[in-house]
Amino acid sequence: MKTIQQSLTQVGWKETLASLDIEADLFILFISPVFSPKKEVLNFLNKHYASATIVGCSTAGEISNVTVKDDTISLTAIQFEKTVLKKVSIKIEDMNCSFSAGQKIAKALKKDDLKHILVLSDGLNVNGAELVSGLKSNTPDVSITGGLAADGADFNKTFIVDDNEITNKTILGLGFYGNSLKVGCSSKGGWDSFGKERLVTRSDKNVLYELDGMPALKIYKSFLGEEANNLPGSGLLFPLSMRTNQHSEPVVRTILSVNEEAQSLTFAGNIPQNSYVRLMKANVDRLIDGAKDSAEAATKYLNEDSQLAILISCVGRRLVLKQLVEEEVEVVRESLGETSSITGFYSYGEIAPFGEFSPCELHNQTMTITTLSEC
Repeated sequence: MKTIQQSLTQVGWKETLASLDIEADLFILFISPVFSPKKEVLNFLNKHYASATIVGCSTAGEISNVTVKDDTISLTAIQFEKTVLKKVSIKIEDMNCSFSAGQKIAKALKKDDLKHILVLSDGLNVNGAELVSGLKSNTPDVSITGGLAADGADFNKTFIVDDNEITNKTILGLGFYGNSLKVGCSSKGGWDSFGKERLVTRSDKNVLYELDGMPALKIYKSFLGEEANNLPGSGLLFPLSMRTNQHSEPVVRTILSVNEEAQSLTFAGNIPQNSYVRLMKANVDRLIDGAKDSAEAATKYLNEDSQLAILISCVGRRLVLKQLVEEEVEVVRESLGETSSITGFYSYGEIAPFGEFSPCELHNQTMTITTLSEC
């Protein structure tokens, strides 16, 4: 397995791509929504690497090595020795299609030697939790990681790269086949919970209506103070920690929108009725420690040096970390060592297991890491 990592700028992208020296089987592109010549980049790659698979999505920031950038493309070219790839993409109408889309992708990719599935999804028209449930229903023993595309902090329009197409309302699954591929993955947060834990007394999938029998939006606003005037954007700074029961591992859920009339909140993933939630707030040091913990867990999972690490971190983490954002990438580099190429993006949701023996989940506000190595 050979990898080359490049950061493409709007002015010099063609010269940078022309310097590529690799017989690539796969290109992964994490693209700023404001990168104007993105179609020209795809045309170049499809012309010069006609047999390669090209996947990617829009971002809230591009990770390239230990830098976090805007207005660029973080491009990774990969040449495999033995691993075989298969790509499947599904168009959807709205969030109600999420579970069935996951089922279809998993069914199309399922084979005896399927090693891993990388998922890149529209970030605004998909219920990520339902998507993950659909994927797991047909491939329960296969590792799955990925993320939801982003649009900066605008929540306006996201896109997926599918070979020579740039499209929205699309979910893409990339299957990796063969026993020579070693995969590690992990997802950790680092947010602090505060306030009392509350019971979800009324919800419908990813729409939360009532907590402890009271309007959910009213309770949520009471904790935010002046930040309540900036919803839904300020919701990125105050996610919810959710447990489906008193003994389950908590996952984090981020707000996508609010409904004043219904006094409800819509999240990127499901908030089941009778689950338990607590408000969360940021602690910069703990967020960076969470990224380090995720890297260490992914490395332990792989049990050897990785050749490529794909980092998917939440846009909310970037908004909190601000000028310190690269520190969470740097601690990942320290844990992984210098042999691994690093790429990634800031997302509207992360898909991964917590660790080696955990099922795949939709996460928000985490640093999710997928490590790949071929032996």
